Amino acid sequence: MNTKTVNYAPMAPVPHWDAKLYDSHHSFVSNLAVDLLELLDPRAGEHILDLGCGTGHLSYKITNTGAEVIGIDKASTQIKRANQTYPNLNLWVADGSNLVWTEQFDAVFSNAVLHWIQQPEKVIAGVWRALKPGGRFVAEFGGKGNVDTIITAIYAALDAAGYPENKTLNPWYFPSISEYGTLLEATGFQLKLATLMERPTPLNDSEKGLRHWLRMFADSFFQGIPASEQLHIITDIETHLRPKLFKNGTWIADYKRIRIVATKIKD
Repeated sequence: MNTKTVNYAPMAPVPHWDAKLYDSHHSFVSNLAVDLLELLDPRAGEHILDLGCGTGHLSYKITNTGAEVIGIDKASTQIKRANQTYPNLNLWVADGSNLVWTEQFDAVFSNAVLHWIQQPEKVIAGVWRALKPGGRFVAEFGGKGNVDTIITAIYAALDAAGYPENKTLNPWYFPSISEYGTLLEATGFQLKLATLMERPTPLNDSEKGLRHWLRMFADSFFQGIPASEQLHIITDIETHLRPKLFKNGTWIADYKRIRIVATKIKD
């Protein structure tokens, strides 16, 4: 097999988010967080930071409890769409690994975001600073083993097409419970809940569900590859995964999620 040389562009901290595609084809991201909001238990008058608010749907649900919310996301496309949908929300473009607040929030909430940030120590330190003493950190994100089946198929299809495996193109951070819990406790959090759960997740759009997921969330793996070749590679990925992840006309992503609740220890 001939190995092809690709001039890879530098990895962006986050992908270029197609906010319309995100809302129209990946609504399961926010829909699956209803019970996470129950763990957050927002109360009227509280100040809450939604770290990685995306297109704003969960920020809006939190404000319905009477809490005051600031939502941040690094993707300007997401914030632009969120502001169009919820013009009365307080939403900012900001980097979750560089939070600027000090003891301002009663809670920090984050859903399906922290696995996109490969500097967990900076995130946790920023969350700790932003919380008031006794404040709570409630989050869910991809954990150890998340989408392993899909990642394996991506690398296999790239290799078959002549593109060598390049780990730097993987945009995700999927820690174990012990790894992330240790980081939290070392920063000064008391861990109240930490669980890793399997969550096989049906993707929207039946036959096209996996390729839409790849375009939305795994685009970094295809950097520098011509569009015509990308289509062939994605078709090969589908062929690899169909026996395992295509059930009754629907693609099922092999999600594994970490869910944590921690409090900032009072002095």
